[in-house]
Amino acid sequence: MTENQNTKRFSTRAKRKTLRPDANREDIVSVKLGMRFILVCITIGLGFVSLLMGTARAIGYSRDEGFYFDSARRYANWYRLLFEHRESAITQAVVDAHFGINHEHPPLMKTLFGLSHEYLFQQNHWLTYEGLSFRLPTMLVASLGIVLVALWCARNLSRTAGIVAALSLAFMPRFFHHAHLACFDVPVASLCLASALVWSRALETGKLSWSLVLGVVFGLSLATKHNAWLLPPAFLLHLVLVKGRTFVHGNWKTRFTLTLPVLSLLTIAPLIFYALWPWLWFDTWERLGAWVQFHMKHDYYNMEYLGFTYWKPPMPRTYALVMTLGTVPVTTLVLFLFGCFFGARSMFPSLAHGRKRPTSTALQSRASSDLVLWLICIATFYSPWLSSDTPIFGGTKHWMTAYPFLALVAGLGFHELQQTLRTLTTPWRAINRPGALRGALAALVLLPGAVMVKDMGPWGLSTYAPLVGGASGAATLGLNRTFWGYTTVALASELKARAPGRVYLHDMTNSAWDMHQHDGTLPGNLYGTQSVTDWDLALYHHEPHMGRVEYQLWSLLGSSTPASVGTYEGVPIIWLFDRRAHHAE
Repeated sequence: MTENQNTKRFSTRAKRKTLRPDANREDIVSVKLGMRFILVCITIGLGFVSLLMGTARAIGYSRDEGFYFDSARRYANWYRLLFEHRESAITQAVVDAHFGINHEHPPLMKTLFGLSHEYLFQQNHWLTYEGLSFRLPTMLVASLGIVLVALWCARNLSRTAGIVAALSLAFMPRFFHHAHLACFDVPVASLCLASALVWSRALETGKLSWSLVLGVVFGLSLATKHNAWLLPPAFLLHLVLVKGRTFVHGNWKTRFTLTLPVLSLLTIAPLIFYALWPWLWFDTWERLGAWVQFHMKHDYYNMEYLGFTYWKPPMPRTYALVMTLGTVPVTTLVLFLFGCFFGARSMFPSLAHGRKRPTSTALQSRASSDLVLWLICIATFYSPWLSSDTPIFGGTKHWMTAYPFLALVAGLGFHELQQTLRTLTTPWRAINRPGALRGALAALVLLPGAVMVKDMGPWGLSTYAPLVGGASGAATLGLNRTFWGYTTVALASELKARAPGRVYLHDMTNSAWDMHQHDGTLPGNLYGTQSVTDWDLALYHHEPHMGRVEYQLWSLLGSSTPASVGTYEGVPIIWLFDRRAHHAE
């Protein structure tokens, strides 16, 4: 056999070895993920719902939830009336009677809360306790966000990266906490993510169907919370960056195709929003203006930050950044930084190359286009906190819409990191096992978040990352320990042992207290009151600006010693005073 024949034979073998169908499957970017992986993602989503349902009893009802329980019942009653007496249901008097309550926020999630309560609990008894029926819609929409993160990241990178990104989001302690609540913050985050995904598909395919879906999904986002207002500017910036040259140099058909998603945002989405909110059907412009003004000139509430209580502007511009560093698991933040680094490194050389070949720029590739979109959305949702006039009273929930995109970029960081580690371990066959390496790295980066979620129990808003020293380190730094009065459930056993009696609820609403009694978490022979003087038992939810209330309780009790204290990682969060026990002494 000649030398040339030997060389050719060796080359053929090497080529066959490289192109084996099962080789490096994780390294192949596949548009079609396959039904098996989609089912895996759905299973992860259902598992997340099950986890939320299983841990929901440990998380007390917050102030906002109490307001939404009442409005949800009325919204659901209106829909029942709509099916039974349509003509009277759509009159202004009836609509206002049902939707006038809590008209500061759009109706979608409150309607779902009410319908879930009506049909899953009251009529069919499919859920074991009442509070869960109000919270379940949030859990389901949260799981949708987890599934979409997994699918979107996997479509651009790899299946493992998609799963890591999804679980990184699920194990963010603040996201996990809010995913339990009958509130809007996690739902609007999931729906904004869905809007961005559909926007990406509409630009990529140019199909009318995707543009129509975009209008519907973004309309649902608008009907959930005002955070969605920020998306259209982000989408337009993305359009200019990734399709601007195509729009300028393209023909009329190309321009019209690129305009379709924008038209859908401006037409279909507002119609969906309007149709879902009967309160806007009358005096539309006046009410729409009042709604916008409510959020543009929102009341300022107290929030502790680095030892100082802020209650009016100027607000600290570093708040969002520091709170993100203090509450998101460190491994997720590191992966996010890796993702930014590798993403920038891959795009900028291509951009330079693209100037030599105007017909093909890096930003025109799907994965790069999506990365640009993710980064734009992150910057957009954080941008309000660059202003010193933006309130900080809601903590991390106000920019939680950025967290799904942060998780997606972290998925890119994971993908590139495991590829780098694989390259470094190539000379050592004993440890160069791609599957084992991916699995070990995934477990390593997800473990910190999983541990934080497992240990937080009823203290979701008191949970801080090791980067600031956990809850105790955060308390030392002067970061807020808790708010919304939801930690009462942590002292449920103490309250039961001291029943009956009148309980001063302090920062807890009567609606939240009543729901705990409906669920059986608290006994019915305890009467909740907002009177700071007329009580047998008194709760105090610690915040620095609440110190005057604590002093009032001391004065009435004749002592500063509580009967019981609820602590997390050694940090006092809530305490209980017992007037009868003190007087008996």
